[in-house]
Amino acid sequence: MRAAALGLAALLVLSACDREGPESSGIADPAGWPSIGGSPLEQHYAPLSDINRESVGRLGLAWSLDLDTSRGQEATPFVVDGTLYATTAWSKVIAVDAVSGKLKWQHDPEVPGETAVKACCDVVNRGAAYFDGKIYSATLDGRLIALDARSGKLVWSVQTLDGVWPYTITGAPRIASGKVIIGNGGADYGARGYVTAYDAQTGKQVWRFYTVPGDPAKGPDGSVSDEVLKTKAVPTWFGSYWKYGGGGTVWDAIVHDPELNQLYIGVGNGSPWNHRIRSDGRGDNLFLSSIVALDPDTGKYLWHYQQNPGETWDFTATQPIILADLKIDGQDRKVLMQAPKNGFFYVLDRHTGKLISARNFVPTTWATSIDLETGRPVETANARYPDPEVGLPGSPGAHSWQPMAYSPDTGLVYIPAQSIPFLYLEDKQFRFRPGSWNLGVDMNAAPLPDTKDAIKAARDALSGALIAWNPVTQTMAWKVDHQRPVNGGVLATGGGLVFQGQSSGILSAYDAANGKELWRFDTQSGVVAAPMSYTIDGTQYVAVLAGYGGAMALALPNFYEPRPRIPGRLLVFKLDGKAVLPELPPVGSPSVTQETWSAAAVERGRVLYAETCAACHAAGAMSANVVPDLRRSGVLPDAETWRAIVIDGALSGVGMVSFKDRLSAGDAEQIRAYVQMQARKLADREGGTNDAR
Repeated sequence: MRAAALGLAALLVLSACDREGPESSGIADPAGWPSIGGSPLEQHYAPLSDINRESVGRLGLAWSLDLDTSRGQEATPFVVDGTLYATTAWSKVIAVDAVSGKLKWQHDPEVPGETAVKACCDVVNRGAAYFDGKIYSATLDGRLIALDARSGKLVWSVQTLDGVWPYTITGAPRIASGKVIIGNGGADYGARGYVTAYDAQTGKQVWRFYTVPGDPAKGPDGSVSDEVLKTKAVPTWFGSYWKYGGGGTVWDAIVHDPELNQLYIGVGNGSPWNHRIRSDGRGDNLFLSSIVALDPDTGKYLWHYQQNPGETWDFTATQPIILADLKIDGQDRKVLMQAPKNGFFYVLDRHTGKLISARNFVPTTWATSIDLETGRPVETANARYPDPEVGLPGSPGAHSWQPMAYSPDTGLVYIPAQSIPFLYLEDKQFRFRPGSWNLGVDMNAAPLPDTKDAIKAARDALSGALIAWNPVTQTMAWKVDHQRPVNGGVLATGGGLVFQGQSSGILSAYDAANGKELWRFDTQSGVVAAPMSYTIDGTQYVAVLAGYGGAMALALPNFYEPRPRIPGRLLVFKLDGKAVLPELPPVGSPSVTQETWSAAAVERGRVLYAETCAACHAAGAMSANVVPDLRRSGVLPDAETWRAIVIDGALSGVGMVSFKDRLSAGDAEQIRAYVQMQARKLADREGGTNDAR
């Protein structure tokens, strides 16, 4: 997913906790927020109303807690018995007194720094789950762990990954029928997806469901998915798909329906993305880009709905799923709602998976509509890019992992939408590289803009929005435009408010009925996580993790003002809160030297940088400073230290691994030459330099 941002270069040139009690019923807890979605229905709705349209102007910071990393923060916290639990970057878990902000305990699973290079989308984690006195979370390197909720002590740990493919885990586990359910990621590198259930008390594996077929020469997996893969999935795959893993990782959306006792999983993109490479351009490739319903007790297949047959755009169905009861055409319907990356809003019958309605909530160039009889999209002529195609939405998606919210008071779904165009161009030189990006799409088609006018044009081509969507009529109720994409998840409340953070570093409260902004707070760091709300001793609080990061924050060029690196923070608000944040530190100047390089060396460095470095340090080295902005790095003028880091792995422990298996010392020096050229251009634009030599 992260590599999606790299293809923006060519476009810009062209365009110039589960818990017994309230949770078991599926109804939102009237006093708290005991799971990351607020309730098993995952509506991200709090029925609390002390903070409302009239009182929100008095909302202030109650307390904040600095975290021990500046990497991305994506989790939604939850509160159980007065303790707030959250996961942070590097898969750490914290327990905090929900009133005072005092840290009770922190569990560091000590994820090896080298794992970072396997993760497509930063070293983030999107949350944990609570059940029967234990906190369950998953680690980037694939462990599922159970912790004592009071002490933070490890109860059990199990490795969930099979070791064959380059998997990682950033998603949150869910609890269903006394089991802990977890998926994984890795399809962009080449992986085969599956989801697994473990006994919540012992950690023993109960069942595993693979989402795509494996190597036919190896026979069945001996898993619950064997029969349905044989009868439904295998006939839809062609070519030597198994050599590439196939994809279909379940990296985020997992929802348990307590009313129907069904488990819904959202299945990801193909590996490679390009359908012509992955499956000879033939077949629907089940269960890619699908919502699949399983029996949570056995893992048995119940039904599926595929959004993108023959997926070829990095369009996943892993985006958040909301369950609700709606009156449609005069009938009460139990529905499942999703606004996935492809730009269409889907309403499905939860009993059967039958499509009720679908309509695009943003402009879509790849399809004109969804055929309600067949459930299949009506694709446009060049959608599958036999010729270069500027796609909208592109690979980053019209809506990614950030939670949307549903308010039963207004009947509206609030979607954190975005517009990031993408140039789809087939990689004619594709070769499968284990452990590397395997997309089948050319990500290095053209240089990035680097003049002030070109950067302004690029900035104007990107945008975000908070969209209020009526799922019954499939129409937009209102829209708030944001100047930047990659904004935060959403919270709806009984006080008639909608909260959302922005990547620019603002947390806002809007009127849920019309979108009018009623309150805002400077969070200092971009917010991508979703807020939540709880009440203790008669006081309502709103909490959010602030810390810019994730896939697009790393790879998408930063066309905005420079960003200082500060720790992630847990921010908690209440009426008449008086706490304040410290002042921001300054941003360093570009590190420019007087060294000279040949044009050939710089060009070679540009290509190597795009292939090896851009996924973390941003296309064109135009970093948002989540990881160090190399153009401003004090290491940039020092060839020996640069080589020690890039080749010798001097910073492996913090995620910057050695690339000696991919780059020579000469390659590393050419990359330094290219970054130095980018630093000089930055210095020219900013009008100042840190002239190191």
